[in-house]
Amino acid sequence: MNTDLRYPIGEFAPFEAISPAERSYWIDQLRALPGQVRDAVSGLTEEQLDTPYRPDGWTIRQVVHHLADSHMNALQRVKLALTEDEPVIKPYEEHLWAELPDSVSPAPELSLKMLEGIHTRMVLLFKSLKEDEWERSYVHPVNGKIRLDRHVGLYAWHGRHHLAHITSLVRRMDW
Repeated sequence: MNTDLRYPIGEFAPFEAISPAERSYWIDQLRALPGQVRDAVSGLTEEQLDTPYRPDGWTIRQVVHHLADSHMNALQRVKLALTEDEPVIKPYEEHLWAELPDSVSPAPELSLKMLEGIHTRMVLLFKSLKEDEWERSYVHPVNGKIRLDRHVGLYAWHGRHHLAHITSLVRRMDW
């Protein structure tokens, strides 16, 4: 485990060549994530949910809501890549979304339910892809062309990254 509170599992390192086995592993991680997040926040008090995972960082509550927001966008990007030729996606200001009322006050359950539905659909979609469909891509205005095989790895990492924000804080605080 990394000691950098911002990147407790390290930064995302994209693969040059991605095998079907790696994709399958990442899909399994996406399938498991909602339950892992649910388990990580289960039993936390309101005060604990409103504790930032690092100085100047988001609270646990905001992290859970961010995961739903981000992975909702991730699913949309997959659908765009599968139905359009290299669509240019619209990024969003995640730090501003995290400050909106639906990210700072509701119970995590609201976004846990979203995350369960989003991941069920995402896994279903990924499992249905033919080999050539993994090469489809979208264009991110800042990060450039993103193939779906890289996308699945990125969001598997993203889920583990934010889960580690929660679990490492729980360990550090001995909750």
